Parts: sequence; structure tokens; C-alpha cells
Amino acid sequence: MSTRLYVGNISFKATEEDMTKLFSEAGQVVSAKLIKDAATGRLRGFGFVEMSSSEEAQKAVSMFNGKQFMERAIVVNEAKPQEKRESRGGYR
Repeated sequence: MSTRLYVGNISFKATEEDMTKLFSEAGQVVSAKLIKDAATGRLRGFGFVEMSSSEEAQKAVSMFNGKQFMERAIVVNEAKPQEKRESRGGYR
């Protein structure tokens, strides 16, 4: 079963391909997604990498958490389930 990792403090120059290449050093990458601001389309500095197994995910955490990547020390840990968010009363 695949395991999803949170990756923070990512360089704004990074691409999803860069993340896939890096994390493939720890095992098989199922997907890599960098999060963009909905209004501007600019990267927000974090994303998610899905590894094919929990063992590979743990290996990635130990290999990359705190590692310098594109001149920034990235944060890597197991992603928590997304919390349900309430509507903020915007346009409907």
C-alpha cells in the first residue's frame, strides 16, 4: 500500500519532476504534487510525494528530512489526513 509524504520548505524553483527524481533515490515514486496558490498560480513551498510502500516512505523520511535540496533544508514526514474545512462564506 502506498504512503503519502508531506514535503515542506521546497524551493520555488523546484518542479514535480525534480521531486520525483530526488525521492526515487529512496524507492518507487507513485506521484509528486507541488501545491500552487489558487489565485496567483505560484508555488506555495510545499507538496506531497506518494511512495509505493510504507518501508520506502520511511526510508525517504530518514534520507531527506533536513537535507539541503535546491539551497533549502526540506522537511519530510508522513502526511496527515486532510481535515474537513468549513466554507468561509465566499461567493456561491
